[in-house]
Amino acid sequence: MWTLQDAKNRFSAVVEAAMSGQPQQVTRRGKPAVVVLSAAEYDRMRAAAAENRGSFIAHLLDFPGVAPETPRQTVRPRDVQF
Repeated sequence: MWTLQDAKNRFSAVVEAAMSGQPQQVTRRGKPAVVVLSAAEYDRMRAAAAENRGSFIAHLLDFPGVAPETPRQTVRPRDVQF
């Protein structure tokens, strides 16, 4: 784990470690801020996420309590005097 100041001062070492397959965590003010990882690992993670992602329509239809055949309720608007 690197502090932000150390990561800035030794950025080449951070990149080298990340490229060797070890993701590098950088903290800012003592709290985890970012993780530096190799481009190959990033591409692998994106490809894996894309494979597991379903369609947006399937996501909406999987919403609990909603079925495509559920009829809409009819509500009459109230009378308003202007």
